[in-house]
Amino acid sequence: MARGPRVVAELGRPETPAETAARKAQGAADRRRRQTVTNLLGSLFASLAVVLVIVLIVPRSDTPIEPDIDVASVAEQAAIATSETLAVPELPEGWRANAAELRTSGVDGVTSWYVGYLTPGDEYIGMYQAFDANPTWVAETLERTLAAGVTEVDGVEWTVYDNRDTLDDVGNARYGLVTEAGGSTFVLLGTGTDDEFRTIASEIAPTVVANLP
Repeated sequence: MARGPRVVAELGRPETPAETAARKAQGAADRRRRQTVTNLLGSLFASLAVVLVIVLIVPRSDTPIEPDIDVASVAEQAAIATSETLAVPELPEGWRANAAELRTSGVDGVTSWYVGYLTPGDEYIGMYQAFDANPTWVAETLERTLAAGVTEVDGVEWTVYDNRDTLDDVGNARYGLVTEAGGSTFVLLGTGTDDEFRTIASEIAPTVVANLP
């Protein structure tokens, strides 16, 4: 026996063919939306699972992010470009170098051997050994700050530049030590402590003395 038109409770009458078509279309659209949401959630969980696997299987290291440069090796190559004895301090455990290179100033063409150190206290000290440097190069390197006195470390006298209490922007030149020996001008500058500066000054003292005429 054939079924009559579907009676819709909300309407209180059988639905018309147009209403039947609209109801079915809406139902199909709702099913597609639910399927799309399900697919998106499935893709999201799959991506998270892949990320988790990568995190678990990729080996991790406790070594510092900063590179630890072999200063002695770089110095051997740099020594070809100069007749001066290059400073290669043998610093205690906890010190590490993140840069070592020959630099040439763009202003006056002064070449210097530069090593950037991170101290055990995670402060910075840059070591410069400039060849035939002039006062302008020294002033620029020390951000044109003024000398504050002198100090002696292992028989070497250094001029002190102490800018720790100034409010001026002096970059890394918060503290500096400068001395000359032969054709080399040695500059130590950075944010390290007095003890850290004395440590590196002590380690390069033999090189400073070796460059004396």
